Amino acid sequence: MSKRIIITGATGFIGKVLCRQLVEEGYDVMALSRNPEKGTESLPNQVKAIKWDSRTSEGWANYAEGAYAIINLAGENIGAGRWTQRKKHRILGSRLNAGKAVVEAVEQIENRPKVVIQASGIGYYGDRGDEVLDESSSPGYGFLTEVAKPWEESTKKVESFGVRHVIIRTGVVLGSHGGFLSRVTLPFRLFVGGRLGSGRQWISWIHIDDEARAIRFLMEKEDLQGVFNLTAPNPLTSRDFFSLLGKVMKRPSWLPVPGFALRLVLGEMAKGLILSGQRAMPTRLLESEYEFLYSDAKSALREILTAS
Repeated sequence: MSKRIIITGATGFIGKVLCRQLVEEGYDVMALSRNPEKGTESLPNQVKAIKWDSRTSEGWANYAEGAYAIINLAGENIGAGRWTQRKKHRILGSRLNAGKAVVEAVEQIENRPKVVIQASGIGYYGDRGDEVLDESSSPGYGFLTEVAKPWEESTKKVESFGVRHVIIRTGVVLGSHGGFLSRVTLPFRLFVGGRLGSGRQWISWIHIDDEARAIRFLMEKEDLQGVFNLTAPNPLTSRDFFSLLGKVMKRPSWLPVPGFALRLVLGEMAKGLILSGQRAMPTRLLESEYEFLYSDAKSALREILTAS
């Protein structure tokens, strides 16, 4: 069996950890990057960087020939900058272009990969309050739903070529050196931390190590396909999450940030990404007997904040 894995978005927050784990497991990892010399400096030396234009299969489709898997994580960072019309266009366009490139590569080769893993997010479900959501739940409304639906569909055509297709709807990823925690821990370090908004919105989180391990698990389990929520089995409300964060950091959690202030600073992104939430459960992962390293937020936060 080929051990070659092609990853788009390999230099992102999730991609870096995934590359490291796959290399440690003996896989031959190839990272597609617009700037391979600079972009892959933070990746293990064993990872081979391949230049691509982020829109087509030009220059890398030959590496997909006989590969074991293509993992498509590429896309403009949703959490960086206000959601202007221009930014929203880039967020969606970058994802659809990457998906189109993956399909193009798979279509033009003979010895096709065993599996294509397509990234998505639990924003697919929209803001659903206290409703418990699993992979069978219907899509919601709002910009994140408008992104997630076509994003998931962007690589679905590979199924018609006999390639297994897995969609990962990822929650809030917790890890050091980037992501959600890098944005929310600073106020706590300055003793001015607290919940965001009302505190009633749900945070469906997952430790970065479980995120990468779950992707590998789904890649290697050849009987699994379709949609999987990549979230830990114990989501928390914002109020409980930030209270716990303060306790783990040995800092008070007494200064909430009002929703109107977040909307003033961040605009539409505040409502779509911070003041709304999803109570998403990893039902299919648990049914597939995936074992979480970190199933509760306290152990996850302790590990991350101690390591960092």
